[in-house]
Amino acid sequence: MPFGFYIIMAAQFFSALADNVLLIAAIAALREMQAPAEYEPLLRTFFTVSYVALAAFVGAFADSMPKGRVMLISNTIKIVGCAMMFLGAHPLLAYAVVGLGAAAYSPAKYGILTEYLPHRLLVVANGWIEGLTVGAIILGVVIGGMLIQPAVAHHLQALDLPLLGTVGELAVAVVALLYLVAAAFNLYVPDTGVVHKPLKKNPIYLIHEFNHCLSLLWRDRLGQISLAVTTLFWGAGATLQFIVIKWADVALNLDLWQSSMLQGVVAFGVAAGAVAAARFITLRKSVKVIPLGIAMGIVVLLMNFAHHLWLAVPLLVLIGALSGFFVVPMNALLQHRGHILMGAGHSIAVQNFNENLSILIMTGLYYLMIRMDLSIYAILTLFGLCVSGLMVLIRARHLHNQRERDDTQYLDDSHH
Repeated sequence: MPFGFYIIMAAQFFSALADNVLLIAAIAALREMQAPAEYEPLLRTFFTVSYVALAAFVGAFADSMPKGRVMLISNTIKIVGCAMMFLGAHPLLAYAVVGLGAAAYSPAKYGILTEYLPHRLLVVANGWIEGLTVGAIILGVVIGGMLIQPAVAHHLQALDLPLLGTVGELAVAVVALLYLVAAAFNLYVPDTGVVHKPLKKNPIYLIHEFNHCLSLLWRDRLGQISLAVTTLFWGAGATLQFIVIKWADVALNLDLWQSSMLQGVVAFGVAAGAVAAARFITLRKSVKVIPLGIAMGIVVLLMNFAHHLWLAVPLLVLIGALSGFFVVPMNALLQHRGHILMGAGHSIAVQNFNENLSILIMTGLYYLMIRMDLSIYAILTLFGLCVSGLMVLIRARHLHNQRERDDTQYLDDSHH
């Protein structure tokens, strides 16, 4: 890998780390102000909605200038949201501003990979980026949890730092420092030399252009398969986070803190699967991992029979590993097709729109099932069957496309 790739990875790691520490800090801030308990899951909704609502604009914005500059601007927006929380704005509003920055950041951080690296290195690059992102999630939860722990907070408050009187203010200050470190790396992200399109000022034109890109990617034989897989994966992954917490409470009698650690176990599996995919799967072989998505849904069904921690932990690691192994090659394929068809920024914006819409729909269905008082075992069964069934349909569509014309033969697997 060229040296610039490591700069990109460092910028992504610290930005993602700050996002996840800030989530814990925002929850702490809500509790300090004694907000209703149902506000806490709304943080994720407020963060995600920008990805869907602004998808038509962030892709064009990312393709209008060097990706490093886009990442710097987006990171600055995140710092503004962080400052709003520090100055007393409602955590939901402040976290929504951070989500706005994240929505603009995403097309740049993934789009630069297709501009900067040869196609044969995309799976490897995605494996490292996904692995680092998962690492940032785990480390972010740990750091955030430490900052709001009474013992640690007491020692920090004993330092009597100016303007840092409460636990929430101390946590937000640490988050701001992490965003500044990410911004420093953004300054050194390499310019790929790609010619950029001027940003159109007419929002109607941008919406029309986004709809065209959306239609273009869904019509592409390889693009539609990779987009369908990643859309299903992110919606299922976000829902599985809530399912694991509820399941751990019912099946394993674990409290919220212990259930959160089980999410870290799943994330560890995802990281391991992502690294393995980067090692063994090339771009041309990417579509061969689709059966692992079917297997993941079947393994989820086995959670119904796991009532002991020694069985639950390896099962969750396996679910995470299968997820990471099949989604990383699909991500790389999607970025490759999108870069060719419409440009990197537009492609990632289309991907973000579909994936985050899937998150909103699937988590909404989960809450609906909870309100209907369905047991967690019934929900697990429906979830596993849904994932496996949809992956079977996606694979059938891919085989149909291949019978008409083999497009995978044109994917770059060269070593030069």
